[in-house]
Amino acid sequence: MARPDDQRDVASRIARAKALLGVDPRAAATLARTLPSSLEVRFLLGAALRRSGEVAAALEILAPLAAARPGAWGLHYEQGMALAMLGRSDEAIAALARATAADPRAALAWHALGDLYGLVDPARAMATQARLLPGSVGDAALVAAVLAWIDAPGAAAGDALRARFGIDLNDPAALRLLADIAARAGRDAAAEDLLARALTAAPLYAPARFHRAILFLRLERFAEALAEVEPILTPDAAAGPVRALRAGILLHLGRERDAAAEFAAALVALPDDARLWHAYGHALRSLGRQSDAVAAYRRAIALEPRFGEAYWSLANLKTWRFADDDIAAMRALLGGGDLSVDDRAYLHFALGKALEDAAAYELAFSQYEQANAARRAATPYDAAANTAFVQRSIATYGPTFFADRTGAGCRARDPIFVLGLPRSGSTLVEQILASHSQVEGLSELPDITALAAQVAGSERDYPHTLARLPQAAFADLGAAYLDRTRPRRATDRAHFVDKFPGNFLHIGLIHLILPKARIIDVRRHPLACCVSLFKQGFAAGQGYSYDLGDLGRYYADYVALMAHFDAVLPGRVHRVSYEALVDAPEDEVRRLLDHVGLAFEPACLSFFENDRAVRTPSSEQVRRPIFRDGLDQWRHFDPWLGPLKSTLGALAKVPADRP
Repeated sequence: MARPDDQRDVASRIARAKALLGVDPRAAATLARTLPSSLEVRFLLGAALRRSGEVAAALEILAPLAAARPGAWGLHYEQGMALAMLGRSDEAIAALARATAADPRAALAWHALGDLYGLVDPARAMATQARLLPGSVGDAALVAAVLAWIDAPGAAAGDALRARFGIDLNDPAALRLLADIAARAGRDAAAEDLLARALTAAPLYAPARFHRAILFLRLERFAEALAEVEPILTPDAAAGPVRALRAGILLHLGRERDAAAEFAAALVALPDDARLWHAYGHALRSLGRQSDAVAAYRRAIALEPRFGEAYWSLANLKTWRFADDDIAAMRALLGGGDLSVDDRAYLHFALGKALEDAAAYELAFSQYEQANAARRAATPYDAAANTAFVQRSIATYGPTFFADRTGAGCRARDPIFVLGLPRSGSTLVEQILASHSQVEGLSELPDITALAAQVAGSERDYPHTLARLPQAAFADLGAAYLDRTRPRRATDRAHFVDKFPGNFLHIGLIHLILPKARIIDVRRHPLACCVSLFKQGFAAGQGYSYDLGDLGRYYADYVALMAHFDAVLPGRVHRVSYEALVDAPEDEVRRLLDHVGLAFEPACLSFFENDRAVRTPSSEQVRRPIFRDGLDQWRHFDPWLGPLKSTLGALAKVPADRP
């Protein structure tokens, strides 16, 4: 029989091992091995081994303990996390479900269980993690403590998290919880670091890899996102969310056919997921499979009748028309309640398109006005800030600024930048270029915008920040652009097209980092362009398009900036008039190819025979010969364009045959 002094010594050493568990789990395991065997000591040793990376050894200890103690939530949590860290997700789900059943207030167990459900059943994952418990993602006190720790990391803050909330920074599940909080608060760098730490501790822990891929996708780091999702992709049809995530990444990488196949595989596991059917429709549309896309969008609506964006996706096919039953359904939805702001706005856009097709122009314009008003209320736009940026750009990019940096930049000739305003014909110009044997079309790339943000940092005076860069930095930035775009290239053609319209805001940066790249400005008549923008239900990023006055001011800012570059870099930007292209396509195509430095090829005039994937709103229109339909559509709405004409000023009086 142990003496009281021995018992006190053992109790003291157990307490010491427990204290070490969250600080130095290897030392905790070493100490636990010196203690007399008991359930508590074996549990402590298993927990320490799991946190030390000896997961298989931990599971050997924890599994029989959990089997013998069905009501001990901590044992089942430890067993579940050991299984998850070994990549045995199904068994881990069962163990964590037992843990939450044993203690329904075990917030970390619920979050870890939801993470695993997220790999197979998104709805169940959301419900599992929605519980408002102390220590959950919805706990305001925990959120405040975590953000304070992120802002001032250190032993004291970490100790406070451990003491108050039981957060163990050696536990991948706890790191995932903290990463979730960081990501929801917009602390992306912290979230990335926390997920990296979780994967260093447990490379097979699928939830950390899954959410790291989601983070990279949101940050538009598509190649890295794909690299994260590949290891957790299994042939198991139950892994629908993983396949859906991979499909979304492939779509952004320009691998539309692979994306469509992956979406189809994901739908085998998730046949009732309306959002997934909608995304599948987008992939099918990009491939020119319009009837299949329509079927996918209609399936999304059948599953979620208030799904406004699915209605808009049908309207956005441009060459497709709603039936009377569709119009009645949209009217009924808009006449009722229980619609989100997004659903309501998309339904107004879609109904506007249906009424416009029926030549009910005043009613159509009213719907477009309501759609944009809803968007404007939810997405404020600062027109003065955009004008200030344009004026700052004009002040920065003077002749001396460029002359002082002669010879700077990467000398690569690969990129062709097609830019301007959306709905100006840039997709058509890209399709023409991509029909040339030496040009690959990559659609709208986010990389120049990302590099501009990198250069700007936390400063508010971009592009003046470029003045502080050493000359060598411009070549590095040009090389970085090529590195970022390389994963999207599928051919060895000499040139590729980046047709992100908003790159017109960064022509100065493009010229400095890629002085040999070609820049093409596609311009459409101001009223035609702005009305087309006002009718377009953009997913995001075009806040200026939700108000006619803002649209006119934005167009005027664009023209002023382009005029400045014409003056300080004469001939650097080649301008394509959409109207001239429609009137004399061969002449304009020859001029375009001459600017790029390519010989004329007849395929560029039969661009509509090119079966490449197209992901922009003009995808159907560039699959038919050039047509004049769009030149005068704006005139149907002329009586209601007063605010637009007012801010356009003299630009509104430009003859309709030239922008």
